This record gives sequence, structure tokens and C-alpha cells, in this order.
Amino acid sequence: MNNTRNKKIILITGAGGYIGSVMTKYFLDNNYKVKILDRFYFGEEVLENYIKSTDLEVVKDDIRSVSGSIFSNVNYVIDLASLSNDPAADLNPELTKEINVNGAIRFAKLAKENGVSKYIYASSCSVYGKNDGQKLTEKSPLHPVSLYAKSKIIVEKELLNLADDAFIVTIGRNATCYGLSPRMRFDLAVNIMTKDAFKKNKIQVDGGGKQWRPFIHILDVARAYHCFLEASPKQVQKEIFNVGSNTQNYQMLNLAKNVKEHFQNCNLDIIQGSPDKRDYKVSFDKINKELNFSTIKTVEDGVIEIKNALEKKSVNDDIKTNTVAYYKHLIETDKIIENLKINGKLF
Repeated sequence: MNNTRNKKIILITGAGGYIGSVMTKYFLDNNYKVKILDRFYFGEEVLENYIKSTDLEVVKDDIRSVSGSIFSNVNYVIDLASLSNDPAADLNPELTKEINVNGAIRFAKLAKENGVSKYIYASSCSVYGKNDGQKLTEKSPLHPVSLYAKSKIIVEKELLNLADDAFIVTIGRNATCYGLSPRMRFDLAVNIMTKDAFKKNKIQVDGGGKQWRPFIHILDVARAYHCFLEASPKQVQKEIFNVGSNTQNYQMLNLAKNVKEHFQNCNLDIIQGSPDKRDYKVSFDKINKELNFSTIKTVEDGVIEIKNALEKKSVNDDIKTNTVAYYKHLIETDKIIENLKINGKLF
């Protein structure tokens, strides 16, 4: 039986989110103690399956203001906290800068000051933006086309500059995620294609479908970050890794065709125009060769698990599953409540 006192403690920010809620369970299942930090905009019910774990500590706070005491006894940090995708970041540029840039840098400095030994920052392959169809390595030029991607680049540079012998910093540039999560999202390509095929018998493909995008199951993201933690400092210090699989680079039309295979009487609606300028094919050779990491999940696995969940009605597509729509809802609700208050009180 494992002695809980000897378990390493990981602090995961954004642990109430799409990736974070899966990653929290993953590390609890892999003999770590986990402290999680989140604002829980999407509700604390995402924790209901493991909230009673004696190896879990929940902190409801904000990376912009939380005190250094949160790092007490923490060995490692995985920072997932941010306004979580390109359209969401564009909603409020000042807020995006405040959270995704200033908050992220502040939190990393605080971690270093308080003795954290390894710090992993979740970046995104969206930093590559629009490229020429060649496989992009971690050293390829960056052409971000969104505020979200630009914020990730700024933080990557700042965090790598913080690294020293006592503070190991690793950057993971995640491919576009898919798969089931307690905080489900239906605003990601594989997930929304699967939902639309199930509910509408139709998959819409924007931009003609020729644009490239890399994909990864959220469980494989957790596995990759586990590799970062278990690797020697020499392997990961000041290193950037694309997180994904060479076999899961898809042109969007081919992705839609793969999803369509799992549904009868499903049609493809190909739209030629698209406001989305992202187009990038990514190489994942480095993480495979240097850390011996390879994915275990496929897009087909993701489609099947989501389809099964929709059939069983164990997942729905309410407003919380669309990040931008839900953020807009929260912002508008906050305005309404503030306008109704008198002397700071609603009632």
C-alpha cells in the first residue's frame, strides 16, 4: 500500500476546465496528491467523481490574486489557467491580457519564489497560426493569427527566462483536443462534428476543409504532462514540446469524413468561406524521440466515446459546453445584476 506522505504534490491551475478536470483524475489515479486552483466558472460539479479523495485539495481562487501560501508543500505546478480558446480570448482583449499574460507570469514568479521545483505551462499549437503546409517543429517561425495565440507566445518567453537550476520550466504546445470530459466542450472540432452528426445528421466544414490542424485526446495530454514531470531536468529544462501525434494531423474535410463514418445518413455541408485563418500541420517527432511519448487514443476513439455518451444521455450540449457563449452569458448576467443592485445589494 502506498504511503500518502511520500506522494509528490502537484498544483494544477484551471483544474475545473475541459483538460484540467481530466488531468486531475489522471494524476490522482497515478499516485500523486493534487491541489487544484480554479474559479469554477463552469461549476464545481465537474469534481463530483473524486471530490472525496483524501489526496485532493480544492482551492477556489484566481491566479491574478492568490497568495504565495498556495504553494505550501507543492513540488510541481501544471498551469492550465486561461481564457481557453481563440474566440473566447477575443471577447475582451484587456481581460485576456490580464488573465492569460499578466496572471500567468505573476503566478509563475510566485511559484519560483516559493520553492516549486518543476513548472509546466500549457501553451498551444495555435501559435503556429497560418503556415505553408510543411510540418512545423518547435523551432519553426510563429505566425499567430489570434490574441489567444499571441498571449501564449509572450508567456512562453517570460517563463523560459525564469528558469534556473532550481526552477525547471517546460512548455507543452497542445494540439487541438477532443474527447469526453466532466467539463464537456462542444466548441472543439472533433466534439462538435460528432454532436452535429448525432443530432442533425450533418457536419459543417468551413473554409472548404483544406486547412490542416493537429489533434489529441485529452487523456493523452495528461499522459504527456506526466512524462514532463517524470523526465530528468536535463531532458525538459527550458524545452518546448509539441504535444500530439504525427498520425493525427488532419485536413478538416478528411476529419469530417472520418467522423461521418460512424453515423448513418449523415451529410457533409462544405462551406467555402471561413473567417478562421488557422492552417498548420505540426511535427511531434521531438516528444516522441526525446521522451518516448506516443499517443494511445485516436480520433475514432473520441468519436465513439462521445457518440455513446450522447446515446446514453450522460452528456448534454447546454450553454456551458460552448465556451464563448457561456462567457458572454456570464458577462451579460453580471451587467444585469450590477444594474439591479442598490447600495451594493441585490436584495
